[in-house]
Amino acid sequence: MDDPTGSSHRQQPQSAPGTPQLNLFPRMSDSSLHLENLPSSRSSHVNRMINSGYSPSPSRTIYSDRFIPSRSGSNFALFDISNSPASSEGKEDGSGTYKSLLRAALFGPDTPHKKDSLSMPPSRNIFRYKTETRKSLHSISPFGFDEGVPGVSHAPVKAPRKVPRSPYKVLDAPALQDDFYLNLVDWSSHNVLAVGLGNCVYLWNACSSKVTKLCDLGVDDIVCSVGWAHRGTNLAVGTNNGKVQIWDASCCKRLRTMEGHRLRVGALAWSSSFLSTGSRDKSILQRDIRAPEDFASKLSGHKSEVCGLKWSYDNRELASGGNDNRLFVWNQHSSQPVLRYYEHTAAVKAIAWSPHLHGLLASGGGTADRCIRFWNTTTNTHLSMDTGSQVCNLVWSKNVNELVSTHGYSQNQIIVWRYPTMSKLATLTGHTYRVLYLAISPDGQTIVTGAGDETLRFWNVFPSPKSKNTNSEIGASSCGRTIIR
Repeated sequence: MDDPTGSSHRQQPQSAPGTPQLNLFPRMSDSSLHLENLPSSRSSHVNRMINSGYSPSPSRTIYSDRFIPSRSGSNFALFDISNSPASSEGKEDGSGTYKSLLRAALFGPDTPHKKDSLSMPPSRNIFRYKTETRKSLHSISPFGFDEGVPGVSHAPVKAPRKVPRSPYKVLDAPALQDDFYLNLVDWSSHNVLAVGLGNCVYLWNACSSKVTKLCDLGVDDIVCSVGWAHRGTNLAVGTNNGKVQIWDASCCKRLRTMEGHRLRVGALAWSSSFLSTGSRDKSILQRDIRAPEDFASKLSGHKSEVCGLKWSYDNRELASGGNDNRLFVWNQHSSQPVLRYYEHTAAVKAIAWSPHLHGLLASGGGTADRCIRFWNTTTNTHLSMDTGSQVCNLVWSKNVNELVSTHGYSQNQIIVWRYPTMSKLATLTGHTYRVLYLAISPDGQTIVTGAGDETLRFWNVFPSPKSKNTNSEIGASSCGRTIIR
């Protein structure tokens, strides 16, 4: 084989088969052994090639200069430049010293010298002048497939985030109603969960696990909805008699009772000190809890019970859904909807505004519809996706661009979606009835779901803001089963 450097010296092959050896002059000593330096211009060019950190594309073949072999395509194992064992006196012979220097010049001083038969090409040629890139992106390096090479960083594709498939806590909730049109669970900014059970409201402190009975409406009334103010400790309670009570949960004191509706109040939505209430009487009342009047204005437009209400994050738009299969968008000062959507074919209870994109609204339809629809209220366009089952609730994560939907007939599942691809990150099961109630913790990591099976289940589904790209499972192990009353 010709010396590729063009030197006049040539290596003679051995007469007997075996691994080729490098010949040394008999009088060569350790002190006189050295490698000649390249000219400065060529040396700097070679250094740039070695230290560039360039990674070839896996979709094409890379051809090197016709006089400069490809490092990643060449078979340097044929040099047989592995470490030689030291002699019994602790000294290396001349051949071992030469091999060490040659290996350092070719690969650097700290490069492992292990042979990996998987990375060796079948050719017996030492040098190759093109690079075959039929490798994974994670394996492309000047050292073939050697994953143990120090100083070489790989950038593997991020593994999908793992979502625990089991709830970490279960609370028994006796008398939790199996009614699609009610909203009986909400989680406050102070980490307190409010639950309507029959004619009572109970508070569960997520920090201390302490349960407090907030109120009892008596035998003639039942709780139809609960909703926390965004700040503070005020809780609104909608009743079957059409009244709305405002409670200060910090001292378990009722602040006032507001009337105006003729039938049950199943939907509540706060906007600062303003409260919107939706009723079975088809109307929406706008209330200022600081004013002496029971309500400031009345919004009419739905032809059946109002079962979904949600203010946008900037408090400029109110979305309402009804049993008339309609979704309306109102502004702060309108008495009529500014946007009307009629695409749903079943009741619209599930409503959620995106915290990541202004004007993006998600809504879900009931059993006959089964679709999650996304509306851009700025451009008035929308997209739709069939989930295969009744959509009961929707909530966006504030930490990542994902959302959760809960479902009823026929699978009673909870699905974590990645937006905008709407790929499923996880499908969670465990409830034996429709998952009618959903709330999210103030840190945005945990959701609680409630169903007609009279249980509340706590799931860790979203990452924290500081660990959006984590691949480890979030949350804790099961803490057992307790009762909320």
